[in-house]
Amino acid sequence: MKNEASAILLISCPDRQGLVCAVTDFLMRHNGNIIDLEQHVDTEERVFFMRLEWELNGFALPRDQISEKFSLIASRFEMKYELHFSDYKPRLAIFVSKFPHCMLDLLARQSSGDLNAEIPLIISNHTDLEPAARMHGIDFHCIPVSKDNKAAQEAKQMELIKQYNIDVIVLARYMQVLSDNFCRNYPNRIINIHHSFLPAFVGAKPYHSAHQRGVKIVGATSHYVTGDLDEGPIIEQEVMRVTHRDSVESLIRKGRDLEKLVLARAVWAHLQNKVLVYKNRTVVFG
Repeated sequence: MKNEASAILLISCPDRQGLVCAVTDFLMRHNGNIIDLEQHVDTEERVFFMRLEWELNGFALPRDQISEKFSLIASRFEMKYELHFSDYKPRLAIFVSKFPHCMLDLLARQSSGDLNAEIPLIISNHTDLEPAARMHGIDFHCIPVSKDNKAAQEAKQMELIKQYNIDVIVLARYMQVLSDNFCRNYPNRIINIHHSFLPAFVGAKPYHSAHQRGVKIVGATSHYVTGDLDEGPIIEQEVMRVTHRDSVESLIRKGRDLEKLVLARAVWAHLQNKVLVYKNRTVVFG
């Protein structure tokens, strides 16, 4: 069953009676077999969220008609919705600078089949990781960025993203701040890993700051990128306990392990269509 194609609906709308009944009735009337259903209500905002997955085998509607037919229900309940198919492989572009650990972890997971995605493009502002990209058979483009050429270089990046038909951009320790214009072109399609448990210890040397404060935990945060630096909707976070015995080097090593894990979890959740963004928050289904 895992290899059979399925359809996935992500829904958000004002909470009211009859929502679950309306959606499941739509599937029943078209011979749909539900294989996963999760829902959540934000009781403060009175907003309803749902992720619904069903088998396409035996479903009465062809793929290209599902959205059109469902839009009648969506309009009645003021729903915002996304329709995805499990057999579609999103295309990822990895942006990276000099630190290889997150990039290599993603490439290993993709090669082993843990990430349902293609990775045809790596963009960097340095040449250091070009050999690693070439070893994996991935096109590598070095586009140095400075304050004087930022707009022109981002235009080159966006052209490559278009050329390679990229669906998702992953910042795997890309040490450049993306402009508002760049971010606006890819809403909820840029995933970043932040090397601390936001909002604490931001900046270029978070582990040094953490060590000076004698922290008892270190962490990592993965979030969607917006024009507000490190303020985008959080997808995944994790922490690890440390002690006074840990040096700065030890904190960095443990932190990098967390960065790899947290970024991989966030990318996986996005690729599985398990993330719904509402305002500046996320609902991440299990």
